[in-house]
Amino acid sequence: MSAILTLNAGSSSIKFSVYLNSDQVSSGDPVGVAVGQIDGLGPDATLILKHDGRTSETQLGQADHTSGLRAILEAIRPVIGTQTVVGVGHRIVHGGVAQEEPVRLDAALLEELAKLEPLAPLHQPHNLAGIRAAMEAFPDAIQVGCFDTAFHRAHPFVNDTYALPRQYFEEGVRRYGFHGLSYDYVSGHVANTYADLADARMVIAHLGNGASMCCVRGRRSIASSMGFSAVDGLPMGTRTGQLDPSVILYLMDQHGMSTKDISDLIYKKSGLLGMSGISNDMRTLLEGDAADTESAREAVAYFVARVKHEIGALAALGGGIDALVFTGGIGENAWQIREQVCEDLGFLGISLDIEANRRRGTEDIGTGPVKVLVIRTDEERVIARAVSAELRGGAQSDRAAE
Repeated sequence: MSAILTLNAGSSSIKFSVYLNSDQVSSGDPVGVAVGQIDGLGPDATLILKHDGRTSETQLGQADHTSGLRAILEAIRPVIGTQTVVGVGHRIVHGGVAQEEPVRLDAALLEELAKLEPLAPLHQPHNLAGIRAAMEAFPDAIQVGCFDTAFHRAHPFVNDTYALPRQYFEEGVRRYGFHGLSYDYVSGHVANTYADLADARMVIAHLGNGASMCCVRGRRSIASSMGFSAVDGLPMGTRTGQLDPSVILYLMDQHGMSTKDISDLIYKKSGLLGMSGISNDMRTLLEGDAADTESAREAVAYFVARVKHEIGALAALGGGIDALVFTGGIGENAWQIREQVCEDLGFLGISLDIEANRRRGTEDIGTGPVKVLVIRTDEERVIARAVSAELRGGAQSDRAAE
C-alpha cells in the first residue's frame, strides 16, 4: 500500500484529501481515509483535519502555500503511518485547448500552464503555486494535473465559439466550460448505478457558490453554461453569470470604472450577494431571517429562473433529456431550489416526488419519464483515480477508469 494526496489550492486556502492506494491491484478505487483544508493562508492560517470520525484544528499562524504543504505533511503522518506519499493530484482550473486528460506535471508544463493565467486570473496562479509547493514538499512523488476544462474539450464548434472574428477563436477566445471534474464523477456514477442511463442525454446542474450546468450524452460533454471564464452562465454566490457585454461598456463609460473595478464587480460583488444585498449563501436566503425579505426572494427567484433557462437550452442542444441531475452544495442540499426548478417542467417530462425530494439522502426524486437525481459529487476521487492510473503506467480520466 501507498498514499495519494489530492490538493485544491486557492488564493487563501488549500483543500486536501488522503487516499490509500494498493500497488498490487490493477483496478479499483483508492480508499479515502482523511480530508481537510488550510483556511486563511497568510497571518492567521488554520489547518482542519477530519479523520476516523474526528475533527481537529491546528493554528498555524503565518503560512503560505509552501509552509502550508509542510504543515499538511506533518498532519497526515499519523493518518498514513508507514505509507509513503507516492503521488499528488492537483485540481487545475484551466488546461486551455491542449489538455484533454490528466497529465504528469513537470517544470516545462507548468510554464505552459502559467501562460493561461490571463484566462483564469482568480484561480490559475494559486493552482500553480500549490503545485510548486507540492513539488518541494514531496520531491519523490509524481505530480498529476487534472483540469476542470478537460471534460468539455470535445464540444462541437458551435458550442465552443463566439461570433467574433475567427482570429480570436484561434488565439483561445472560446467557450471552455468548467467544473469538469464534478461532471466527470457524476456522469460516471449515474452510468454505473442506473443501467438504463449509461448512454443517456443528461443535464447536470452543479449548483453551489460557483454554479454551472452541462449537457452530457454518452458521458461526453456536449455544451456548458460556462464560457470563456468561470463567471459566465448561471448567477452564483458573488458572480454575475450571464451579462450583456454592453453593460460593462456602460459602466466603464458612465461610471469611470477600471478593469479592476469591473473584475471586482462581476466576480466578487454580484450574484446572490449583489442582488439580495444580504448574503452570497443560499442557506441564509432560504432559511434565515433574510428569507422573508423581498430582495432575498427576488435573488432566489432569479437564480431559479436561470437554472430553468439552461435546462431548456441544454436539453435542446442534447437532442432531448433523459435525466436531470442536481449536484454541488446547493444542488445536493437545498430541496427548496430543486422543487422550484422542477415546478412547471412537466412539458419536458420532469416531475418530482415531493416527499422524496425533501428527504435528505434520497438519490432518485423524480416521478416522470425523465429521471431526476441528486448525486453527491466527489471531485477528489476523480483526481485520486487519475493519480492511481498514472502510478500504474498511464494517466486516464475517470471516464476511462470505469
